[in-house]
Order: sequence, then structure tokens, then C-alpha cells
Amino acid sequence: MEQKVKEENNWFASWFNTPYYHILYKDRDEHEAELFMKHLTNYLNLPENGSILDLACGKGRHAIYLNSLNYNVTGVDLSEQSIAHAKQFENDTLTFNVHDMRKKYHKTFDAVFNLFTSFGYFENDSDNLKAIKAIKENLNDMGFGVIDFMNTDYVIENLVPNEEKEVEGILFKIKRFLKDGFIHKEIKFTDKGQDFSFVEKVKAISLSDFENYFKQANITLLDIFGDYKLNKFHKSTSKRLILIFK
Repeated sequence: MEQKVKEENNWFASWFNTPYYHILYKDRDEHEAELFMKHLTNYLNLPENGSILDLACGKGRHAIYLNSLNYNVTGVDLSEQSIAHAKQFENDTLTFNVHDMRKKYHKTFDAVFNLFTSFGYFENDSDNLKAIKAIKENLNDMGFGVIDFMNTDYVIENLVPNEEKEVEGILFKIKRFLKDGFIHKEIKFTDKGQDFSFVEKVKAISLSDFENYFKQANITLLDIFGDYKLNKFHKSTSKRLILIFK
């Protein structure tokens, strides 16, 4: 019998808590992620031993690396499974907690990082604005906010409708499409004789949409980059939309 996850407001709480999410995305480029963190922290010129909130940190790969660069890092995520995994890496300057990004965390930081398209999951647009406002509230007087999002203009133009990917003996069948302002990814696979079906959906938030959020949240946009080497953003060719603000 197929296990189907409904497209509800909390689809991400279900999918991100499964081991299959981490199997499918196990081959992410760690070297690229580490270079991005080096470029970003150098650009921001964060204070020595500065504090960073990694918002929607997943299993903590960015947070762990940032901590190795001598930053005091807090990683938070809604996924209890991801945080349970990340907690094994905790130390005096690295902590992980379950937290909803729509709410202010109980501390302020020199920087708040929201990385690798960990935004735009919410069905209601007001929740995206709540998350933006929470980031601002989590910044100290000198702090910087960073959102690393996909460039939706590029993604929609280059959308791959169908893909098959085999990882750890599991064949993931992936279908992508744009519907109701969201980029959908349907993921189907069979494991141990059981069929599974999950949906990822991320709001197709453009640069102008973010600018509108920032205006409503009284946030100043400082810079925009188009890739992890912090090259200039180009609407039609950049794969990423990296926003620096305060």
C-alpha cells in the first residue's frame, strides 16, 4: 500500500523527518558549501568568535563547518530527526535546537544564515513575512542577515520535468512542475516492497518579492549575489539568489 503524504502546510515536517530525504540528497557538494561559508564570512567581516544562527540547519553541515572556523554557532530546525542527529556534534560553542523559523529565537546574533533554499515552504505568504521579521529580530545592532535562495527565474526557465536518480539501491522518480506559484517536486520510490510518495513545494519567490518582504519588515537590502563564489547576480543566468541585509 502506498504511503502518501498530503500537500499540507507542514509537508516539510513529514518529508524532512524521513531517512529518505537524507538518502536522496546525500551527495551534496560539501567542498562547495565550505567555500561558500569562507567567502561569506570573509565578506561580512564577522567579529572573531562571532555568533551565528543557522536557521533551518537540517543535519547541521553548514553549522558544523562554521564552528570549525571558530564561530559560536547555534543551529535550529523544525525537523526533530535532523536536530537529534546534529546534537552528536555539539560542543561548548556549537548547539542545536528544534525551532520554528517563523518565531524569534531567544537570543540575538552577529549573523543569521538561512542557507540552501531553506525558505518559501509555507502555504500562506504571511508566514514567509513572519520568518523574515523573525530573522531581523534575531540580529544584534551590528548583525547581518543572509538568505541563500534559488533564482526562481533561472530555475523555472531550466526546469527538468522528469528525472530518475538511484541512491543506495533506491530508484527515486522525480517530477518537477510549476503550479499556483510554487515549484513542485514529486518524489516516488519503492523500498523493501513498499511504495512511497512525497512532495516538496517551494514558493517561486523572486527578487522583487523579497524586496517587498523587506520593505514590510523595515529591512535594508545591502547586496545581492548570484552564486556561491559571490559573483554578481544576473536574473537570467544566475543559479542562486543570495541576499545580504540588515
